[in-house]
Amino acid sequence: MHLSDNPDVRRVLVTDAVITVVLTAAGYFLCGRRAALLLMSAGILFTAVYLVTTYRRYRCIADLSSMIDKVLHGDCHLEISDSKEGELAILQSEIYKMVLRLREQNEQLKDEKIYLADSLADVSHQLRTPLTSINLTVELLSKDEVTPQMRLKLTHDLKNSLKRIDWLVEVLLKLSRLDADMVEFRKDDVSVRALVDKACEPFYVLADVRGQSIIRDVKDESFTGDIGWSCEALGNLIKNSIEHTPAGGKILIRAVENDIYTEITVEDSGEGFTEGDIRHLFERFYRGKNSSPSSVGIGLALANIIILKQNGTIKAENADGGSARFVIKFYKKLV
Repeated sequence: MHLSDNPDVRRVLVTDAVITVVLTAAGYFLCGRRAALLLMSAGILFTAVYLVTTYRRYRCIADLSSMIDKVLHGDCHLEISDSKEGELAILQSEIYKMVLRLREQNEQLKDEKIYLADSLADVSHQLRTPLTSINLTVELLSKDEVTPQMRLKLTHDLKNSLKRIDWLVEVLLKLSRLDADMVEFRKDDVSVRALVDKACEPFYVLADVRGQSIIRDVKDESFTGDIGWSCEALGNLIKNSIEHTPAGGKILIRAVENDIYTEITVEDSGEGFTEGDIRHLFERFYRGKNSSPSSVGIGLALANIIILKQNGTIKAENADGGSARFVIKFYKKLV
C-alpha cells in the first residue's frame, strides 16, 4: 500500500497544501515576495518531513504486520529489530513478548506430543501382554481335549489377566486425572497410624504367604493431607517393598515428626537399588533391573505424583545395610 493510497495521508497533504498556499499568499501581500518564499519553503519542508516520517512509520507497521502474519501461520522463530519511536516501540515489545510466549508454548506442545506418543506406546505394550495371554487361553479353552483340571487352571489364568488389565486401566485413569489437575485433594488432619494401618491391610496375606513380616514403628504423628490418596501412594511403596524382599524378610515402616515436616519411611530387607535404577524409579513405565516379570512400572510414578500434589517429597535411597528405603516428607505450612 502506497502512502498516496492512504486517505489519512491524503487529507493531511491537502490540508498542508491549502495552509501553505494561504500563508504564502498572505505573506506576499503583507510582507512581500521574500516572506512569501520563506513561508512556502517552510510549508514544503514540513510536508517533506511529514512524508519521510510517515513513510518510515508505515514501513515499520507493514513489517510488524508481516511478522504477525508469519506467526499466525506457525513461524515462531522471528527476530524483531528495535524501534526508537515511542508507540511503535511499545507495540514491537508486546509483539516480541507474544512471539517468545508462542515459541515456548510451541516447544512445550512438541514435548507433550512426544511424551504422549511414548506413553501410548508404553500403554499398548503393557496391554498387549495380558491380551495375548487371554487370546491364547481362550483358544486353549475351545479345544475338546482340555481336561477339567486344565480348564480350571486356564479359567483362573484368564481371570488373572482380566484383573491385570482392569488394574492397569484404573491406574492409568488415576494418573491422567492427576495430570489434568482434576483431583481435589482433601486437607484433613491425617493420623499416620491410621494411614499406615489402612495401607498395610491389603498386604498382610501376601506378606504372610511369602513368610515376610510388616513391622510398624508409628506413634502419634500426623500431617495435613488426603488419607485416601495418601493410602494409594503408601500402598504402592509397600507393594514394591514386598515384591523385592526375599522370603522371611521384613518391611519396616517408621514415622517421625518435627516442626517442619512429617516423615514416613518404608524400608525392606532386600538387595537395595542399583545406582542406575535410583535415577529413574519414579518415571512412568520404568522397570528396574530386579523387577518382577509382572511389573508394569507405574506404581511408583503414581505414588510420586500423589505425594507431590500434597506439598510433599519422596526419594529412594539405600540404607546403611544396603537395603532399599523410600523416604516421604509431608511439609507443614508455615504460619
